[in-house]
Amino acid sequence: QLVESGGGLVQPGGSLTLSCTASGVTLDYDAIGWFRQAPGKEREGVACINSIVSKDVEMTFVVESVKGRFTISRDSSKNTVYLQMNSLKPEDTGVYYCVTDFVRTETTLQKLGDYWGQGTQVTVSS
Repeated sequence: QLVESGGGLVQPGGSLTLSCTASGVTLDYDAIGWFRQAPGKEREGVACINSIVSKDVEMTFVVESVKGRFTISRDSSKNTVYLQMNSLKPEDTGVYYCVTDFVRTETTLQKLGDYWGQGTQVTVSS
């Protein structure tokens, strides 16, 4: 089970780093995706990172709306995947989830199952 943390209230232009961890299982061999759900909107994929054994040349992916602002990375020693979010905008507000059951298309991420964890709330507001 994945656990998200690191959300909070931040002013526009600010930064936050979200963490995705799991107890009892290593995340290294899973592709991890971050999704978010803004108020009144459907959940959308934001970024993903391949497993450490992936042969894909492109190990990370972010959707166009956050490109240049969000970065996804993993720290195997901490069994954690991070989503570094810079230059935050009010439209980045939402609940952020990390998942393993997703697929990546050319431009988006699509969730495969129905289960979502608790997520972590990000609010960008002055």
